[in-house]
Amino acid sequence: MAVIQLTSARWLKVSAKRADFQKPDGDMNVSIHSTAEVANAAATDCLVRWLAQPATRSVMVAGGNSPLAVYQSVAQRRLALAHLNIFALDEYVSVPLDEGGTCANLLRRSVAEAWGIPASQFFTISSLENEALESIRQQEQRIAALGGLDVIVLGLGQNGHLGFNEPGSAADSHGRVVDLEAVSVEANRKWFDGRYAPAKGVTVGLKTILAARHVLVMAYGSHKTTAVRAMVEGPRHPHCPASFLQKHADAHLFLDESAAETLVSVQPKPRK
Repeated sequence: MAVIQLTSARWLKVSAKRADFQKPDGDMNVSIHSTAEVANAAATDCLVRWLAQPATRSVMVAGGNSPLAVYQSVAQRRLALAHLNIFALDEYVSVPLDEGGTCANLLRRSVAEAWGIPASQFFTISSLENEALESIRQQEQRIAALGGLDVIVLGLGQNGHLGFNEPGSAADSHGRVVDLEAVSVEANRKWFDGRYAPAKGVTVGLKTILAARHVLVMAYGSHKTTAVRAMVEGPRHPHCPASFLQKHADAHLFLDESAAETLVSVQPKPRK
């Protein structure tokens, strides 16, 4: 059963006996906040606790819009993080290496440099099509050699993807180059302001993601409602790769009110 924390007074829990609510069979921690800014503050506190644990050594981070404010907030705490190994989750394929919006360059600025991580401990994935597959294989080999991931930070795709593990991805999938769905291609086009619209991505597989000790996911905005409900309340199924996190031992999902709007296990309180 998902553990749902309501930090906004606007929401109340409803009975899981509702006919349209399929009770999740895992222990995902879900917290709903009034705004994305409030959710980011809570996500930062959670991430900082994990990063401060003595056992934490290998951390995977996602690019995209959702996590950037959290990365900045972590940097402002001025923690001693130079011992960490930082791994990029995924990358756009067929985008030039020097393009500032690639995951590698974005994460270099917002995580590696901002957190004081030595360059030798920051591992990216090539965006060049002829290098991408070998690059992701090497990424997963490095992670395995270090004993797996301690922490992973993720955004939730509009179609329920994690990284570029698009719908149809198996729970035991490995790193690979993926043909992207139209909704992901359009999101890529907007990310690059129309300069590029990558139709392929290269991503760490779900097997590596699901094996991480601690998982933090953020989803904000009304365009994420369908994916959020499928992730939290739907069946565990490849149609929504994020739904595989329902049975993870320590997965935390941070939502704003807009993203949580269609959850049937919680509902907004009637307005007086």
